[in-house]
Amino acid sequence: MRAATHSSIDDIDPRQWNALTASAPPFLRHEFLAALEHGGCVGAGTGWQPSLLTLSDAQGLAAAAPAYLKTDSYGEFVFDFVWAEAYRRYGLEYYPKLTVAVPFTPAGGPRLMVRPDRDESTARELLGALESLAARQGLSSVHALFLDEPGRAACERGGWLLRRDCQFHWTNRAYTSFEHYLESFTAEKRKKARRERRRVQEAGIRFETRFGAELDPPLLDCIYAFHRETFLRHGHEPYLTREFFAEISRTLGESMMVKIAYDRRTPVAAAIFFWCPRTLYGRYWGASGEYHSLHFEACYHQGIEFCIERGIERFEPGTQGEHKVSRGFEPSLTWSAHYIADPRFREAIHRFLEQEGGLIEEYADQVRDHVPYRRAQP
Repeated sequence: MRAATHSSIDDIDPRQWNALTASAPPFLRHEFLAALEHGGCVGAGTGWQPSLLTLSDAQGLAAAAPAYLKTDSYGEFVFDFVWAEAYRRYGLEYYPKLTVAVPFTPAGGPRLMVRPDRDESTARELLGALESLAARQGLSSVHALFLDEPGRAACERGGWLLRRDCQFHWTNRAYTSFEHYLESFTAEKRKKARRERRRVQEAGIRFETRFGAELDPPLLDCIYAFHRETFLRHGHEPYLTREFFAEISRTLGESMMVKIAYDRRTPVAAAIFFWCPRTLYGRYWGASGEYHSLHFEACYHQGIEFCIERGIERFEPGTQGEHKVSRGFEPSLTWSAHYIADPRFREAIHRFLEQEGGLIEEYADQVRDHVPYRRAQP
């Protein structure tokens, strides 16, 4: 096995990389990571410097990790600012660090990507290569974010520190229609959901579903303007560029889906999703003005309807938002794993994560008492 690091995804054969991600979310595909680079979302001056790690054998690419050198903690959605502050107070450097993740994407999936004919020892070797890379470059730590279950288990066996967080996900329990889905709600919550959808309909709003290849430049301009406006309202430019969206709409095609809201013939809002056969991922939203309940309809109800129509099992709408619970989304634990080089900080962070993890699980249990379903769901 030969280990190598790459400063660009373009240095890696797309077919071999994608062979490792056949059942993974579209975010891990070569096309998505390439669009991030080509669109200027990662690279010099962004805080995300590609340092992709690969293992190769006689057959070619055997394993890989989407790794990036980080000079800050922005765009990760697993917050370690207090760890960086602790290092600073002791006169030590926390940055740069190595982050194994898809930039700006808080969605679960493989982070230790292994060719199907290889066994779990390859994942262990990949973890060892990440630790060696950190040692050679004098990095404080390595962080694998939003791990799938095999990756979480491998990191735990490797002695990495595990961290829990909570998102809100929707599960398709063989619903045949949106009304069938609403029948599982209590009467009060069902009435509220119907009223929410009715307000949008009474405002004259209609929706169209467009996939990546169906988005021409003027429509992409419009969708990006909605997306950008959402970020500007929070005081900063979006992480992702217009060039990025232009490229993935072309290269990912069907895997990118947009729900566009029209007031008569004028687009007034858009919600951007990515999907694969098992999971829908809600990512970005924006609107040209204030419309009652339009955010909930575009980002949640339309996504749920899409899942029911396509038989998609799961809907991950992104981070935060307890308002999702009353619309059928349930608490779901997410996992990250952390290799801390300094044994003193490793022990301190371990104690912190033990306390934090208990609070996260307690919070998730409390939120489960407020789901809208008539009875406990399996």
